[in-house]
Amino acid sequence: MKPILLLMLFLFSVSESWAMDFQPPGSAERYQAVGATAGLPETLRLALDPGSDFEPIPAPKPGDWLAVHPESGQTFDDFVRSKPKKPNGTRGKIYLQPLGGFPMDRSPSVEILREYAAAYFAMNAEIFSPLEAHPAKLTTRHNPHTGRRQILTTDILTLLKRKLPPDAFCLLAVTMEDLYPEPSWNFVFGQASLRDHVGVFSFARYDPTFYGEERGKEYRGVLLRRSCKVLVHETAHMFSLAHCIFFRCVLNGSNHLQESDSRPLSLCPVCLRKLQFSIGFEVVDRYRRLLDFYGKVAFDPEAQWVANRLKKIAGSGPIPSATQKN
Repeated sequence: MKPILLLMLFLFSVSESWAMDFQPPGSAERYQAVGATAGLPETLRLALDPGSDFEPIPAPKPGDWLAVHPESGQTFDDFVRSKPKKPNGTRGKIYLQPLGGFPMDRSPSVEILREYAAAYFAMNAEIFSPLEAHPAKLTTRHNPHTGRRQILTTDILTLLKRKLPPDAFCLLAVTMEDLYPEPSWNFVFGQASLRDHVGVFSFARYDPTFYGEERGKEYRGVLLRRSCKVLVHETAHMFSLAHCIFFRCVLNGSNHLQESDSRPLSLCPVCLRKLQFSIGFEVVDRYRRLLDFYGKVAFDPEAQWVANRLKKIAGSGPIPSATQKN
């Protein structure tokens, strides 16, 4: 498992001996993390100005990600120096691979997730035909704590590597099955190999019934928002974006569900610049696509945030709807 990069590692328990004294970066450090913007196009420069739309990351509470995981942060300049993977004319498409069943009453729509990936990353996104999570082909076990079946992630990654299309920037399996990366681990939400352009992540533990709780009236909306959030978080890692320690951002690390729910769906200026550098999208067009999507799925707070952001970037005139290029 050493060549495999674990993403979004949610542990069942956290050792207090890992605790660290994380100090949130100050204003000067946050601006420095964005990097020099003087020579950029005006709309991009305005999009990277934090203004009042982006909250600084707060000091972590006991048990939060940054309380137990030492992370020094990745500035934009650090990111460029790392020579990150970029889409190109050969590899320029995101593929989603449904794995196992996606019952309508307790699963996010894979088609909606595809639409979101296409809008968020301003790239073409496609869905592969579903694969059965067959125990004969994938190593499984029953978790000793929950009694529920889990699938070994490394088996899934090996399967995906064999299916990787030549035009894929990445192939990501999504599943309602619980996952584990090796016998000593309790569970993991996601795992990926950046070298091999493949990854897998699970939505199973976003369902309250997984923990024996009842689903509330807003369950479907909550599940979709959580699923969209993990989708873009993990996919952004495929572009070599590290966890963000500068602002509240979808790339913040998360050690538990409450912390994950508190993250926004938006990219902060530091991470937005990294992604724009890699993909080359026009930032106003990307925000317009997201505004269309958020309106479609009734993500009202996100739609209002994007609309406000667009007014600051593109002016106070009417905001036309984007034409999706999925």
